[in-house]
Amino acid sequence: MVGPTGQRGMLLLLQSDEMEAELRELHHDLATLLDLLPVVELGLADDVLDVLALASRQCRRCSPAHEAEQALKASVLSLIQEIEREIVPERERLEEILEEVGINDPASCSEEIESLEQEIGDRASEKWTSSMIALVGLLRYAKCVLFSATPRPSDSNSKADVEVEDGEPPAPPSDFRCPISLDLMRDPVVVASGQTYDRESIDRWFSSGKSTCPKTGQVLANLELVPNKALKNLISKWCRENGVAMEACEASKSEQAQAVAANKAALEAARMTASFLVRKLSVSFSPDAANRVVHEIRLLSKSGSENRAFVGEAGAVPLLVPLLYSEDAGLQLNAVTALLNLSILEANKKRIMHADGAVEAVAHIMSSGATWRAKENAAAAVLSLASVHSYRRRLGRNQSVVEKLVHLVRTGPTSTKKDALAALLTLAGERENVGKLVDAGVAEVALSTISKEETAAAVLAALAKRGGAEAIVNIDGAVARLVAEMRRGTDWARENATAALVLLCRRLGAPAVTQVMAVPGVEWAIWELMSIGTERARRKAASLGRICRRGGGAAPPPAYPAERRGPSPGAPPGKARVARPDMPAVGSRLCRRRGARRRLPSRHRGASGHDGFVKTNHKVPRRISSEQIFFPLLPVQSLFRL
Repeated sequence: MVGPTGQRGMLLLLQSDEMEAELRELHHDLATLLDLLPVVELGLADDVLDVLALASRQCRRCSPAHEAEQALKASVLSLIQEIEREIVPERERLEEILEEVGINDPASCSEEIESLEQEIGDRASEKWTSSMIALVGLLRYAKCVLFSATPRPSDSNSKADVEVEDGEPPAPPSDFRCPISLDLMRDPVVVASGQTYDRESIDRWFSSGKSTCPKTGQVLANLELVPNKALKNLISKWCRENGVAMEACEASKSEQAQAVAANKAALEAARMTASFLVRKLSVSFSPDAANRVVHEIRLLSKSGSENRAFVGEAGAVPLLVPLLYSEDAGLQLNAVTALLNLSILEANKKRIMHADGAVEAVAHIMSSGATWRAKENAAAAVLSLASVHSYRRRLGRNQSVVEKLVHLVRTGPTSTKKDALAALLTLAGERENVGKLVDAGVAEVALSTISKEETAAAVLAALAKRGGAEAIVNIDGAVARLVAEMRRGTDWARENATAALVLLCRRLGAPAVTQVMAVPGVEWAIWELMSIGTERARRKAASLGRICRRGGGAAPPPAYPAERRGPSPGAPPGKARVARPDMPAVGSRLCRRRGARRRLPSRHRGASGHDGFVKTNHKVPRRISSEQIFFPLLPVQSLFRL
């Protein structure tokens, strides 16, 4: 069965019976149509009649199934059954079958694996999904056994790859970026307005209570999301051509992982592959041979907790740690990425943390890695390991790890900064680590990147929560930068900046409150978050507003100038109306509706024999807006000058 690229395809081989039946039915229908065609009435020429008669005879000939093709299909299926019974396939037989299918080099094997994985993800053939999953495992095993000693076509361009990785990764085209996050879309979906967004970003937008299109502002008729498969295929192709990791959405990854876990042949093939690769790595002495094996370990551990478990149980971690000191850039990158993939599994975290010199080797990559991508993956490995509470403490006590992460935030490209800040945020979740993080300059470096990286605001909030508030306030301009982030940052950055300010005020009291109130525009930032912020941002903004009002008790709130305030009813002309100090503020809880009870000043309570409340007929709105709560006396014009 020959595929579109000229090679026999495994999927086409599996579907040969169905395709043959459909083709036979099509021939029968065409022959019937030719028999019913009124050729005499049409007055066709004799040569045309001869062609039609020949076509009718050809269509009625039922071509028998190719015996060789049926035998090949039976061989492939029997090979899968043997793997299910934990029988290791013979090398010669495996090579013969793949040769007949048209797979005779690493490139064709990789293309077939990618094609099958795409078919599985797209659910193109539900009937053969189980067999395709088993074939993926079989082909990975065959690729390692048959082609691991053969140089990959891309190995000749390793130097060029290293030069590209040494700087910023290639910027994706604007059409591939999500309009909300401005990052490369991993799972593009279309909303009712026809605009395309990344699923994670638009889900966060809808979960915040909004029902409009972020780009056009149009009110959406519904909140349904339609996958944009055409764009996703284009993004996947661009990622492969530029060496950018393209992760599948969480839903599709979990579904594929569950399908693989339920497929015994795929599990046994993965176990055989992991054991073979680890054995081969233990006897690989040349960097080129080790690099090819480690690359396969990296790919195997990229998806599926079972694959990571098999690789870890086979003993790959102690063999990968020394390779982090390799001078070969490709080997170093593959080794640290393989450790990162393995660290996702909880059991492998323990293996890595207990391996001799593993933490020090990861720190070495962060400081002396050959490429920025290797440094970035090392920081991501620290982030993964720090998710365990006990390991978080151990990593935080390692001053070298903290200093290397801070250095990456200062000097690294954008993607590296993100992973390093995320690792620092995780380490800051432990109170015991905060002192060492502050001493290493985490607060300063987070403030320096707060306008570019939204994670920086979360780092500052975590430090302020666990003992680093004073260190943050002592930095020149720290409060002003947090207020600026409240106004111009992303939704997550704004709520974290507000949370940091609330924590600073609560921990340090009047000095911090004074600094916050001295920043121009803080009132407008609070009002804006109260109006259009996320739910958490609104809560934090309300808390900050209350703190500022209490802290500013010594100074009266800004009031309308006397010449701008109209005369009181019944007052002589020219006499300005003066606000009574004993009247409740507009928007207060004691004065929300007509006929509300108003608390009397203390001098009128007790003597009159009542509880201090009287009826009032002030007309105020039933729904109190944010500006009435925080700015009862602030002129409208001043709001636009803040």
